[in-house]
Formats: sequence, structure tokens, C-alpha cells
Amino acid sequence: MAELRSPDEIRAAVRNRYAQAARSAQDSRAACCNPGDDPCGCGTAPPEAGGDEAFGPALYSAGERNTLPEAAQLASLGCGNPTAVADLREGEVVLDLGSGGGIDVLLSAARVGPTGRAYGLDMTDEMLELARVNQRRAGVTNVEWLRGAIEDIPLPPDSVDVIVSNCVINLSADKPRVLAEAARVLRPGGRLAISDVVADEDMDDAARADMQQWTGCIGGALTRAEFEAGLAAAGFEAVEIRETHRVHEHASSAIVSASLPRR
Repeated sequence: MAELRSPDEIRAAVRNRYAQAARSAQDSRAACCNPGDDPCGCGTAPPEAGGDEAFGPALYSAGERNTLPEAAQLASLGCGNPTAVADLREGEVVLDLGSGGGIDVLLSAARVGPTGRAYGLDMTDEMLELARVNQRRAGVTNVEWLRGAIEDIPLPPDSVDVIVSNCVINLSADKPRVLAEAARVLRPGGRLAISDVVADEDMDDAARADMQQWTGCIGGALTRAEFEAGLAAAGFEAVEIRETHRVHEHASSAIVSASLPRR
């Protein structure tokens, strides 16, 4: 596969991949993220889905999956379960960066309750359409879907209590901008709880090229040190990066948590 260099090329490739994943889910085929698969989107029949425990709906509990429409599960390409560690509370406002078919938004909406609100931000029209269908099927009302890029969040400053994200920031061509935008829209004391791929410190160019097959068209995962430095530069504190499972010989899925200072 040709190397993707410019932000526009990367964004187009990611959008194409997730548009195809949404179409797969709408056709009752699972989106996939396995080595050897088409790195820009593919699908398998439901009986074959869920066999890869490194990515997808298998990372959620059976109880959580039972509350969600099948299509929300089939569209899941995440590498973790950020809502399980986000410590969401009644009445909070939560934002999911790269919300896809809506799995984390719907789970978040249930946790913050009717006095809270869950936003889902995605740049892919097909995923937003699928997410709205899943919302109607789930009967959830305290949700709003936003179209846009995670590098330019369409919300005002100090408007969100918690940001979650599931294996999306590694896909961005401008990660410092993503983290700065997250800090902008979070309220003082706001929290970040994301699952993402974290590269080993010794990952070489060959391994990073191979990561393209795992992380969706680009091998853009940050190392632990790069993540910590990026979060600190954006103004976050209490940074914690906890590896959950290996997703590649040279990379892990990790829960990344941080918070903004209180004023």
C-alpha cells in the first residue's frame, strides 16, 4: 500500500475505511481490523465476527452488548472500552471523539442519565447515519450527533465534563491539535478517558508500516513518552497510561486518562 503523507490523504483514507465499515454494519456484516484484511475497511458475516479479542465488541461485557443494537456492535473497531473506566456520573456532559456507530455514546448516555448528555463526533456521513439509526433502535434520547473532525471540535469552550475516545486519536495526522481541542472544550477539572494504540519505544519503520494493517490505513500510534508529552503540552495533568492488551508485536492497547486543572 502506498504511504500516506499529507493530512488530507490520511483523513480521506480514514473516512473511506469507516464509511465502508458503516456500510458493512448496515448489511449485517462486521467491520474488521485484522492483519491481511483490506486496511481501509471490510466485513464478514456475523457468525465469523468477534473472533479477534484485540479489537471490536468482544472488549465490552455481555451485559453492555445486550443493551445495544446489533449494528452498533458490528460497526465497532475500537481497541478498548473507555466508558468502563471514565467514571461517568449522573448529569455530566460527555463527548466521544470519533463516535462511529455509536456504541460508546449510547453506553455513556445511559451512565449520565436523563439529566446528562452524550455527544458523538464523527466526520463520516455513513457512520453518523448508522449511529442515528442505532440511537432510535436503542430508544435513547439524551444524545446529539455532530459532524466534524476531531482536530476542530464543533463545540464551545468549557462545555464538556468528560471526553472518551476508542482507538481514534492514533488515526489523526495532527495529534497535538486533537489534544489541544480536547482541552479547549473540557471544563476546568474535566477528564479524559480514552482507549488507544500505543507504540513500543523501539518500533522501527518496518514495524510501523506493518501497523498500517492494524490501525486503519496509517501506522500513526504515539509512544508512551509522546502521549505523555502531548497531553502535558495541551495542559493536562494526572496523566496515566495503562496497557490493557497487546494488539501487535510492537504495540499495545492502553487506557489513557488525564484531567485539566481546576481553576
